[in-house]
Amino acid sequence: MENTTDLLSKAAQDEQSKRVDVQNEDRSLQKLRDLIKDINFCMLTTLDDDGCLRSRPMSANGEVEANGDLWFFIYASSHKVTEVNQNHQVNVSFSAPDKQCYVSVSGTAELIRDPAKIRELWQPELKAWFPKELDEPDIALLKVNAIKAEYWDAPASWVAKTVGFIKAVTTGEQENMTENAKIDLR
Repeated sequence: MENTTDLLSKAAQDEQSKRVDVQNEDRSLQKLRDLIKDINFCMLTTLDDDGCLRSRPMSANGEVEANGDLWFFIYASSHKVTEVNQNHQVNVSFSAPDKQCYVSVSGTAELIRDPAKIRELWQPELKAWFPKELDEPDIALLKVNAIKAEYWDAPASWVAKTVGFIKAVTTGEQENMTENAKIDLR
């Protein structure tokens, strides 16, 4: 039977472990945000009314909330809004092959027509898609409420790749220079 000192020690270790997990999660979330901010274009995947997945390029404009949520400017009458209204589950994938960086964010999407939020997030380069800018009558936001995310980040330089390859060949172990993290954002 465990004595009180052992139980208190175990409780302290459990508490320390939880703190480390939270710190690691915070670091992973910050890394996720940093990676996304550096990749302007992504693919937004929704579920069509016939059950097929549909993906299309979108720009997140570097907008990532502290909790991983994403914002996209859209036309409220677009087909993607119809799809999101039928099934809120979406995936957003970011890719920067030149940097060996990849991010996947899964969550739920919702249409936001808040003029104040639209003004807050507006950037001049969006005029390419919304010629009337903030006066566009059908302008809206698609908010992706992030639930889970995963990223892969590896050194992109040929030197780093060569070092990883040589290490793998000489040790017989798989190259392990890629940083990978799965993040639960609920």
